Amino acid sequence: MQTNILKKIFVKLIKALGFEIIDQNQFKSPTLDKELNEQLSNINKSIVLPLGEVNLSRKISDLLIIFRTNSNIEIWDQNKKRIFEKDKIEYVKRSLNSLIRSIKLLKNNYPSLNVNLIILDDRSKEENLTKIKNILDKSNQEYEIINHKHSDHKDIIKEQKTIDTFSNLSSLLKCFEIGKNKGKDLIYFVEDDYLHFDYALEEMVGTYERISSQLGKELFICPADYPFLYMDNEKTNLLIGNKRHWRTISKTLCTFITSKEILDRYWENFYQNCLDRHDPFEKHLNEIYKKEVCISPIKSLSIHITNVNSSYGLSPFIDYKKLWEENE
Repeated sequence: MQTNILKKIFVKLIKALGFEIIDQNQFKSPTLDKELNEQLSNINKSIVLPLGEVNLSRKISDLLIIFRTNSNIEIWDQNKKRIFEKDKIEYVKRSLNSLIRSIKLLKNNYPSLNVNLIILDDRSKEENLTKIKNILDKSNQEYEIINHKHSDHKDIIKEQKTIDTFSNLSSLLKCFEIGKNKGKDLIYFVEDDYLHFDYALEEMVGTYERISSQLGKELFICPADYPFLYMDNEKTNLLIGNKRHWRTISKTLCTFITSKEILDRYWENFYQNCLDRHDPFEKHLNEIYKKEVCISPIKSLSIHITNVNSSYGLSPFIDYKKLWEENE
């Protein structure tokens, strides 16, 4: 009995000092009152066994999600079919379903985090827009739909060979403008053909807090483990995130999370990227990654559902059909 009393006093003292105890005999943490195979991190620190803890000096308070959609174009700049060969609206619906499921889990685990969802729609048919609205209305997630007008940028973006190319550049610029005007902390720019695992946003937010706190700087997070990342003999660094490994990368597509601070600091790059069709398309974004940290997950938190042979599409070692069916 005396031993138990002394143990309780010791645990309280250690906890008051801000430290944690690991009891490897019982495989639990007395100070956290958790089994070691549970989630050990909390709002103040990120804990990964056996690496110890990282005090979270960079806390995320607000997440703005900008979901950019065009339900008319099957695959921009390509004459190919996507995996499963459905109409584009089916990919939009399932991508949105997966995103909403991920938002719900994020809010359950980060109840103080403010999450805002904006749908930037580019000329969807009314019947498709109704399907999108039905999904949103059933979600209990507050949202705003912005119907994009190309005329906003007709005197800014260079004339393109096709209206679809101009449309892509214009809607992307509109997303960046919305982020600049309405973003407060983190901003997730996401396209309408990405299927997310439920835990995707939770892992990205938790990893952003952990790695940004370690580095003392803002960063970029890409949710997909793209095949093209393995086609060059490019050196990379491996990092420990919230619950998985991450690697540094030097290229992304147009779906990523970053901060309002980064968006403001490199606004000229974001802006210039949308004024013309570059090669690669993300040329001016990739230039930022020479100066700032950009990471992608191993394995993927989201898959880009394009053609099965696309190097910009399906991430390795994922059960694509299962993820597709879960978000019907």
